[in-house]
Amino acid sequence: MKSLPELNSNTEAASDDVGIPVSVKIRERLQAARRRFNANDNIADFIQPGELELLLDEVQHKMQGVLDSMVIDTAGDHNTANTARRVAKMYLNEVFSGRYVKGPTITEFPNAERLNELMIVGPITVRSACSHHFCPVIGKLWIGIMPNERTNVIGLSKYARLAEWIMGRPQIQEEAVVQLADLIQEKTKPDGLALVMEATHYCMAWRGVKDMNSKMINSVMRGVFLKDVNLRREFLALIPRER
Repeated sequence: MKSLPELNSNTEAASDDVGIPVSVKIRERLQAARRRFNANDNIADFIQPGELELLLDEVQHKMQGVLDSMVIDTAGDHNTANTARRVAKMYLNEVFSGRYVKGPTITEFPNAERLNELMIVGPITVRSACSHHFCPVIGKLWIGIMPNERTNVIGLSKYARLAEWIMGRPQIQEEAVVQLADLIQEKTKPDGLALVMEATHYCMAWRGVKDMNSKMINSVMRGVFLKDVNLRREFLALIPRER
């Protein structure tokens, strides 16, 4: 049983915490660990049980302030009465959940049959948002794997889950594809890895120049895909992109 001084000390520490926003507590943990917390970083390791719900309440409160500053009568307008809560839930639990939850569990199997032929997964639907305007980024992703006898084999659906986790953060496409390539490289350890992403950016389609037809295409090539021109050509030729 704890001594009385220990109980008093804990009570004082708990009372000192009262009134401090949960976002401040999480931020202080990150700073103490000297960890980066950019828009496209995952911070799940620094969120304690129950804090995500408190963060949801905090974001709702601040989103309500944004609506008030936009002079929207959320009290009288039935369409926006619960918008602050809906937006908070959308950001934390859905479109940006890749920041706040740990990565998906991936079961890895040894390459028992020593497969060494090109494998392509895709198109995987990509849903993200640009970190500049928080506008949607919607597109397709193709992944090419050149395994070796030491490569870990993962289920096809797991590539989609890894992509969803990485893309579920405010991103710019160039960095997102590299992040995903690093993660797949770590999980599978292939001889070669290739990714191609093609997406519509609604910061161009919805605002700015308002061009609905422009897409951004970028790629990451690792290992034998960089060294072997014929393999790279084969991968790119097998991607059935719309023209």
